[in-house]
Amino acid sequence: MSATDTKSTDLPIYSAKDFTSDQDVRWCPGCGDYAVLSAVRKALPSMGRKKEDFVFVSGIGCSSRFPYYMATYGVHSIHGRGLAVATGVKCANPELEVCVVAGDGDLFSIGGNHTIHTMRRNVDLTILLLNNRIYGLTKGQYSPTSEAGKVSPTSPAGSIDYPIHPIAIAVATGCTFIARSLDVDMKGMDTILKRAMSHRGTSFVEVYQDCNIFNHKAWFYASQRETMYETTVKLEHGQPLVFGNDRNKGIIFNCGSPKVVTIGENGITESDLIVHDETDRFLANMYAQMAHPEFPEPMGILYADSSKPTYDQLLYQQLDEAQKKGRHPDLQALVTGNESWEVE
Repeated sequence: MSATDTKSTDLPIYSAKDFTSDQDVRWCPGCGDYAVLSAVRKALPSMGRKKEDFVFVSGIGCSSRFPYYMATYGVHSIHGRGLAVATGVKCANPELEVCVVAGDGDLFSIGGNHTIHTMRRNVDLTILLLNNRIYGLTKGQYSPTSEAGKVSPTSPAGSIDYPIHPIAIAVATGCTFIARSLDVDMKGMDTILKRAMSHRGTSFVEVYQDCNIFNHKAWFYASQRETMYETTVKLEHGQPLVFGNDRNKGIIFNCGSPKVVTIGENGITESDLIVHDETDRFLANMYAQMAHPEFPEPMGILYADSSKPTYDQLLYQQLDEAQKKGRHPDLQALVTGNESWEVE
């Protein structure tokens, strides 16, 4: 049963405290992970699920301590393999609500292929990317999302790598729920988390998260009150793309490409602006290309499509059909096949 199904009347009434384990949280003071942990604990009581229905899976990294801090089932797996483990958990028991919490290095370096294939398969689980643009646990090496020129212990002269754009990868692989939030935006994150966990299919949520020790202020242009209204645009389904301190800026299509305009200049009104449609994959692809400083960066639910069957649904459907046909093929015959021979 998913969070969107009928809720059981026998469920206990939970609070965030009920999802808080007895483990001391061991992150650096001021780390953005605290905010994400608090948001998840706050969101779960309203999901209409028992505590025992939730499983949190992680790989290796600072954020991968997450399962220890949740009073739910959890698996602390190995580097880059969290999604492989989570897929196994979901396929073994599709009734579980499975959530993977990982950093940018874990998901897009050693775990990059798992990320791509989980999304294209549409496995019914939620991926929380805590993106601080650095390897924090191993003390500050540049990561796949670090900006070009990043100075770090492994790139003292500046990284010559171009960064990965996680949202662009999610769109390209056919991910069916894509969202982005800020670690300081508790209200926005709460809405996104509930939608993500309710979604049937792969949900990908990128969180701009501050590592105040090894990459402090990496996202401050987007997260600080003085600049955030000029550097980000909040997406609301059915609403025009308006942003700016005075909400006097917007985005229009200009020869098929997005263009920033000032409302009121050259006869531009809100009716001329692009209207957000979270079911439009073309718009999602456009959002994936929008980056500071040329464009405000989209925040909120970029794309959501619940019509695509999930991997676990198709798996069990295939198993049921095979059982109904009553065929019981010999395992050795399958391995041997029709085109094999023995060499003596």
